Amino acid sequence: MILQTNIRAMKKTLVLIAAAAGLAFAAQPAMAEGAAHKLRDGGFSFDGPFGAFHQGQLQRGYKVYREVCASCHSMNLMHFRTLAEPGGPFYDEHQANAAENRFVKALAKEVQIADIDTETGEPVMRDGTAADRFPSPYPNATAAAAANGGAAPPDLSVMAKARHGGANYIYSLLTGYEAVPAGLQIRPGQYYNVYMAGDLTPFMPEGAHVPPGGFIAMPNPLMEGQVTYDDGTVASVEQMAKDVAAYIAWASDPKQVQRKQAGLGVLIFLFLFAGVTYVSYRRIWQGVAH
Repeated sequence: MILQTNIRAMKKTLVLIAAAAGLAFAAQPAMAEGAAHKLRDGGFSFDGPFGAFHQGQLQRGYKVYREVCASCHSMNLMHFRTLAEPGGPFYDEHQANAAENRFVKALAKEVQIADIDTETGEPVMRDGTAADRFPSPYPNATAAAAANGGAAPPDLSVMAKARHGGANYIYSLLTGYEAVPAGLQIRPGQYYNVYMAGDLTPFMPEGAHVPPGGFIAMPNPLMEGQVTYDDGTVASVEQMAKDVAAYIAWASDPKQVQRKQAGLGVLIFLFLFAGVTYVSYRRIWQGVAH
């Protein structure tokens, strides 16, 4: 009797599980409607456990950031000397140290840094040095928001680590601007992007198909030929988006490649150590009953 009761209870539980799974499966299309597109795969060279950054791409990405993104977005955690550290866009194996890199010194000198005169205590502007942080385009967050319709542009120092998808998210977002779908109510200062997370249902006529994506306060920042690459690469929107995404990914984790190399070395050591331990165990306990 008890066994039959238990069997009936198990059957009831299985039926409930199957019903819940069926409801979840049936709800998938409705959940997918209006969701952001799946992120594009940039095919970046640094993906995977053995991946590494391409120095030429990092140099191009830095140029896009400097000439396009830096007018609105800060990188408060980045110093100019970091650009010349091993794995960086301007690393030179012949340099004495990162601060003495000729490229970095020249790039830093192009910007003006707010400082205090050590003699008088008065505020002054001076040429940048390799030890300086990247200058912020705005004096504070309030000024940044006021200059951009109330939405302060986020700092890009660790943007690739702060967003799911990393470099692919940045690459997708920069190439995801499209014409506003018919019927979509969009306010001034907002732009439509198919890779921006959001729910556009309240902004569409009732019963209408909800397009994927969401609103973003940043206008499309890239245009064909907007920068001139020093290596002759054609500056298409696709190319610039991929390059600056790679640069921001590197800036978010400049030691990524070194960590991968160190991890590989540790795994090799542990593998060899496990082999030595096993051989030692067999040799010591050979012929001993245990």
